[in-house]
Amino acid sequence: MVKVAPSILSADFVRLGEDIRSIESADLLHFDVMDGVFVPNLSFGLPVIKCVRAFTDLPLDVHLMITRPLGLVEKFIDKGADIVTFHLEADDPDRILEALRRVKARGKKAGLSVKPATPVAAVEPYAELLDNLLIMSVEPGFGGQSFMPEALGKIEEARRLVDRLGTGCEVEVDGGINRRTARLCEDAGATVLVAGSDVFKAPDRAEEIRNLRGN
Repeated sequence: MVKVAPSILSADFVRLGEDIRSIESADLLHFDVMDGVFVPNLSFGLPVIKCVRAFTDLPLDVHLMITRPLGLVEKFIDKGADIVTFHLEADDPDRILEALRRVKARGKKAGLSVKPATPVAAVEPYAELLDNLLIMSVEPGFGGQSFMPEALGKIEEARRLVDRLGTGCEVEVDGGINRRTARLCEDAGATVLVAGSDVFKAPDRAEEIRNLRGN
């Protein structure tokens, strides 16, 4: 059964605490942190992570869509991140490697994400350090986009890579997740599904989380 990680990017920030309470049956809370440089949008940062950490015991799954993440990964850990995932495309290989090592050295889970145009094979040099491999099934930077069917092949490739290495790395998918695409992703080998609009716009959010899991 897949894990479900609602993205608080789709929550109502005026009533964020109430919205988090409504999804506490989820497995993780997903945070899309955007800097307006790596992606053409801004979202939120360290203060939000700190406040949410004090409010819930759910694991915080932080997805950094930012340039040069090396200088910030430990700051997000300090504020309460349990999983820190950043983009392979966001810096040069040596700095990406060092960022992964710093997350692991702090006892947290480290992840890499790839944009739709980046092949899964590009993460292989780092794969043994990964706890999370995030496949973007939309272009990063905006919520509410439709799922890109070509992502299914990348999920299958990611599953093969993870299984071959035997590291127990999660295969996470972010973008356009709903009941239909959830089953397609699960069949392709995904183990974590990020869902924003589908969960937060649902009349019964707990029921939608169950549906996404396939209960």
